[in-house]
Amino acid sequence: MSALSRFLEKNGRPLLAILALLTLAGGAFAQWSGAASLSAQFWFAGGSVVLVVLLVEIVRSLMQRQFGLDVVAALSMSAALAFDEPLAANIVALMYAGGQQLENFAEGRARREMTALLGRVARTAMCYCGDKLEEVPIERLVPGDRVLIRRGEVIPVDGVLAAPAADIDMSALTGESMPVRFFEGDQVPSGCVGCGAAFDLITTLPAAESTYAGIVRLVKSAQESKAPMVRLADRYALWFLMATVIIAGAAWWLTGDRLRALSVLVVATPCPLILAVPVAIISGMSRAASIGVLIKSGGALETLARVRTAILDKTGTMTTGRAGVVDIRTVNGVEASEMLRLAASLDQASNHASAESLVAAAKARGLALSKPTDVTETPGSGIAGTVDGRRLVVGGSNFVKEHSRTGDPYDLGESIPPGSAVVAVSMDGAVAGIILLSDQVRGDALETIAAFRNADVSRFVLASGDRADVVRAVGTRLGIDTAHGDLAPNDKVDIVVRERERAPVMMIGDGVNDAPALAAADVGVAMGARGAAASSEAADVVLLVDDLGPLAIAVSLARRARMIALQSVAVGIGLSFAAMGFAAFGYLPPVEGAILQEVIDVAVILNALRALARP
Repeated sequence: MSALSRFLEKNGRPLLAILALLTLAGGAFAQWSGAASLSAQFWFAGGSVVLVVLLVEIVRSLMQRQFGLDVVAALSMSAALAFDEPLAANIVALMYAGGQQLENFAEGRARREMTALLGRVARTAMCYCGDKLEEVPIERLVPGDRVLIRRGEVIPVDGVLAAPAADIDMSALTGESMPVRFFEGDQVPSGCVGCGAAFDLITTLPAAESTYAGIVRLVKSAQESKAPMVRLADRYALWFLMATVIIAGAAWWLTGDRLRALSVLVVATPCPLILAVPVAIISGMSRAASIGVLIKSGGALETLARVRTAILDKTGTMTTGRAGVVDIRTVNGVEASEMLRLAASLDQASNHASAESLVAAAKARGLALSKPTDVTETPGSGIAGTVDGRRLVVGGSNFVKEHSRTGDPYDLGESIPPGSAVVAVSMDGAVAGIILLSDQVRGDALETIAAFRNADVSRFVLASGDRADVVRAVGTRLGIDTAHGDLAPNDKVDIVVRERERAPVMMIGDGVNDAPALAAADVGVAMGARGAAASSEAADVVLLVDDLGPLAIAVSLARRARMIALQSVAVGIGLSFAAMGFAAFGYLPPVEGAILQEVIDVAVILNALRALARP
C-alpha cells in the first residue's frame, strides 16, 4: 500500500467531512455576497464529491455481498442534484460525512476501556543475563528467566515474585484503585504495573501464553464481533429502503411535486440502526471491561442481558478453592495459636496441600514460624520433626495416634462440618489437638447472590463434582434454589440443558471439567483470566478478577446497554418515519428535512453513549 493510500485510508473520512463543510460555507458566503450561481456551484461540488465516494463504498459492499442503509443517503443526494437542489445535496453530504465522523467519535468513546487494555502491552523486559541486565523483546523470555520490574513498568509475563514484597497496581485487570501487596512466592499476572520499589520476577510462562496475552486476544476478538442486533439492522436494510422509495414515490405520484419525494429521501436515513445500536452495545462491553469483565462479543452481551438463571460451580467460584483453617481444638491447656504456629513451622518442610494451608493460615495471623529440624515425612500420612526443642507429629488422625503415647485425636472429632479435613497434632508424644481445614465460602458470596437478584437473575443452581452433602451445605448457607453434587462433566451439561428449558442460562465455572457446560449454556462465564485455558476458550465471558461481584454489575450493564439500543432504535426510527410523513405532505422542505435528520442522528447517538455510565 502506498503512502498516499495509507494517508487516505486514515484521514479520508475527516477530509470528506471538512470538504462538505467548506463547500457549504463557501456557498453560503457566495449567496450572501449576491453570487447565487457561484453558491450553487459550491454546493453542487460538495454534494457530488461525497456522492462519488459513497457510491464507491456501496459498490465495494455489494461486491462483498453486503447491503447497507447508506443506499438511502446516495439516493437522496442523487435526487437533490438531479432536481436542481444543490443546497439540500450538500447538507445531506455533510450529514453523511459528519455522521461517519460522529460514528468514529462515538465508537472511540465506547471502545476506550478495551483500547486501553490493548495499549498496555509490554514490548521489552529487563532480563538478567549472567551478571548483567539486558533489555530484550518479551518474545525471548522463557520460563525460569529472572527479570527486573522497575517502578511504573508493565509486568510483561506471568511470574513468581522473587522479592520479600511488592506493591502492584492491578487496575488494568480488576479496576481496583488501590495497589495490592504481593509477597515472595506469590503468582503475579502480566499486564499489571509495579507501583513501588523495583523487584525481581521469575517468569513462569512464555509471553504468548501469559495472562495478558490471552486478554489481548480476547479483546481483539470482541472488537471485531458484530452483535445480532446490528446484523438484524443490515437484514432489514432492504425493507427499509423499499418503504422509503414507496413513500417517496407515492408522495410524488399523488401530488406531482418531486420535491416532496426528495424531502422523504432526505429524512429517511436510519442512523439509529446504522450507528446507535453498535455504539450502545460496544459501550456496554467497554464499560464491563473497565470493571474486569471481558465480554467476548456483542452477541454475548445481548444474551447476558436476557439471563434469568445462574448455574454456579462450587469450588473456586462460590468458595475460595483453597482450604482454610475453620477451627482449632486443643487439649491439656495447649494454646490454639501456639499449636498452629508449631504445626505450621514443621509443615514448612512439606509440599502437601494441607501443609501449605497451615503455613498460609499461620502467616495470615502474623505468627512467627521457626525452622524445623530432624524432619521425616511419610507421604500421604504425616510428618514428624523438631521445632523449638519440641518433638512434633502432624498429619492424619491415625498417623498421629500411632506416633503418640497418650491421647486420641478422634476424641475431638464431634460435630465436624461436612467436607472438613482434620489435621491432628502431637507434641512430645501427647496429642495436643486437631485443626479443621475446609474450602471456605467466599466472604462476599452472600452479597454477590443478592446483587445478582437485584439484576433480575431469579434462579440459582449449584453444580459441583464435590461430595453431595458438602454441596448441599454450601447451597443452604447461600440460599441457593437447587444444589447438585457428585457430578461428572456430562452431568453438568445435562443440568444446563434442563435449566435452559425454563429460561436463558448463565453457567459460571473455572476448571477444565466446566468447559462442556460453559459451551452448552446460553452464556458461559469463566472465572479468572489465569483459569484453565479450556474453560476460557469455551466461555462467552471471562472474568479478569477472582471475584463474582463485577459479574453482577456486568449483567446490569448488559441489560442497560440492550435497553438503550432498543430505545434508540424505537425513538430514532419513529422520529424518522414521522418526519417522512410530514415531508410527504409538504410540511418539511428538503433543506429543513436534512437539518432535522442530523438533529435526530446526534440525539440517538448521544443517547446510545449513555450505556457507558454505570447503572
